[in-house]
Order: sequence, then C-alpha cells, then structure tokens
Amino acid sequence: MSPAAKPAEPKNLASNRQAFHNYFIAERWEAGLALLGTEVKSLRDGKAVLKDAFGRVEGGQVFLHNCHISPYSHGGYANHDPLRTRKLLLHKHEILKLFQKTRAGWTLIPLRLYLSKGRVKVEIALARGKKLWDKRQAIKEKDQTKEARGAIRERKQG
Repeated sequence: MSPAAKPAEPKNLASNRQAFHNYFIAERWEAGLALLGTEVKSLRDGKAVLKDAFGRVEGGQVFLHNCHISPYSHGGYANHDPLRTRKLLLHKHEILKLFQKTRAGWTLIPLRLYLSKGRVKVEIALARGKKLWDKRQAIKEKDQTKEARGAIRERKQG
C-alpha cells in the first residue's frame, strides 16, 4: 500500500525577522495578496524584502506599503514597480477589526510571505512598538536562556 500523502507545508518566500525584535506581536492573520504575474515569478525566486513594510486600512480595504519585490529578471516591458502598493485580500469583518485596532494605536506589519496551495499569502500581525529598554530586556532574557541551555548540555555530557 502507498503511504498516506502528507499535507504540503507552506513554502516561505520572505520573512520579517526584525519585526519580533522591534514589536510586541499581538494577533496574526493570513491574507491573500493581489499580485501581478511578474511579481509572483520574482517571489518564487526569493526576491522580496519585508523589512520596512507596513499595512494600512484605507477606504474599507487593507493595503501593504513598502514591500519590495524585485523586478523579474526575464520580465521585459511587462515588469512591475518594485515598491508599488499591494492590496491584501481579507474578509469584511477582519478589515473592520483591523480598522478599529489601528485607530487605537496598533501597527499592522507583515511577518512573512509564503506559498500555500499555489497561492501567495502574507501573514500580518497587529503589533505595538518596543521601546529601547524593552529591546534590551528581550536581549538579556535571550542570553540567559542560551547560557542555561549551554549549562544543561555541559552537565549532560560531563
């Protein structure tokens, strides 16, 4: 008999690793992304940067700003603008909730771009910015856990 087929795991195209350092992440959503053909091909080549990207609710729709997707190398005249504003595809109730939260001082940031069942998706999150002392505290805690794991590993080996 043939083994049971495993569900395909999403393929990461780009991630915003700095977001976890600069923000407290509260809630996450999965959203579709309205893209052009050359943008999808460029994303499959891994040519995206989410570092300075952010989301904004405008006129009952959510848009992704400053997401850099490099022009496709074989695109020719049909290539896209790398920094164009892209529409996020969400349900109305989700958009309403995001609108209320962003009006209350939360920031909408993308965490990663990935392929799911052949479609490009973006994981967006509501976040609050960290202050400098928050960042220092996070680094301190990370170093302490790293040292503790190292000590446990040495004790097991010794």
